[in-house]
Amino acid sequence: MFLRVFLVLFLSVFTQVHASFILVPMGPDKQTQHLKAYGITYWVLEQNIKAQWLLNYRGGSFLIPDSEAVRRECRIRGVDFELVSDQEANQILSYIASPSQNMEAVQLEKAPKVAVYAPPGMQPWDDAVTMVLTYAEIPFTTIYDTEVLSDELLLYDWLHLHHEDFTGQYGKFYRAYRMAPWYIEQKKDAELLAQSLGYNKVSEEKRDVAMKIRDYVIGGGFMFAMCSATDSFDIALAAQELDICESMFDGDPSTPNYQAQLDFTQSFAFTDFLLERDPMVYEFSSIDMTAKRQVDREKDYFTLMDFSAKWDPIPCMLVQNHTALVKGFMGQTTAFDPSSVKPNVLVMGRNEINGEARYLHGIRGKGFFTFYSGHDPEDYQHRVGDPKTELALHPSSPGYRLILNNILFPAAKKKKQKT
Repeated sequence: MFLRVFLVLFLSVFTQVHASFILVPMGPDKQTQHLKAYGITYWVLEQNIKAQWLLNYRGGSFLIPDSEAVRRECRIRGVDFELVSDQEANQILSYIASPSQNMEAVQLEKAPKVAVYAPPGMQPWDDAVTMVLTYAEIPFTTIYDTEVLSDELLLYDWLHLHHEDFTGQYGKFYRAYRMAPWYIEQKKDAELLAQSLGYNKVSEEKRDVAMKIRDYVIGGGFMFAMCSATDSFDIALAAQELDICESMFDGDPSTPNYQAQLDFTQSFAFTDFLLERDPMVYEFSSIDMTAKRQVDREKDYFTLMDFSAKWDPIPCMLVQNHTALVKGFMGQTTAFDPSSVKPNVLVMGRNEINGEARYLHGIRGKGFFTFYSGHDPEDYQHRVGDPKTELALHPSSPGYRLILNNILFPAAKKKKQKT
């Protein structure tokens, strides 16, 4: 009995001493903190330690050089990990490299500097990206119009667009909330900010902000947007020479027949959409499927597309998950009409019931953009004033994993891309 205990202890110590790598599994059954696992990988990169992202291997696991500091950080954050020897690591990498396996090992080199575009006073639970970054313990800097117009975007590798309205129509909340104190206050704050920056109208200021973000992406930046920031951004680009705001928004009439004058060559992801002219309708354009969709909540899921890890590593990185079926969730922009998606934009997630697109990716110039529809992956129908989502109750959320895939994407070793 004593000999058996001694051997067990000896083998345990021997394994720990001679482990060369830490494997952070990301499959459905060996990880209880999928979201915090991204934070661990980001933390490792911050320590100037390179890691490997094992695409399609056990849910997109991470292979990290072993150290007591990494083990301790995993234990503190509750992230499950496995100790792997040199021989075992080589076996895993050889298996992944096999032409018969749709897998790839991507080297992660440097922690990207993250910026969140959000207005002052924004509550953390107003935005899914801010919530998951905080939960995963990934640092970020909040910036807004002043910083964008001052070219401070150049300081960051990755930019998230909060649920903003880049058209200057204050989120199209006019009918339901025009008398609400919060709406009046936000409109007043937006007007004061625009005036302080030298603009007569909020719509003109937001147009220039959208143009700066466009230039950031074209120059090589990574941009991620959710919900209304997706379609309102593209609308602002297509309408940059027009006034599409009615008088209750900016004090003067809109440009006559502005629909026919939209320039779809300027937009990132969408084309041939029809703008919603009525200020009393809570909708920007025909891009959004919210009013057109007929999907029961129990059946509201979207499917992640399958990509070649070896030949299409970028979309493959962005869909890494422990399930290919993700719960649907609503927002001001719930889903994208597939007829509005440009042919050169990749649909990475689709609701198969009515074919709506939920998750898009594209290249613009030297940079990349990802559009993710809906407001909160764990709050099916988020409304103004609803309580915040407690991510501690959803530590392995597939919908939130998609956001964090985008965070690590800029850390990957770059390969030449066609523009």
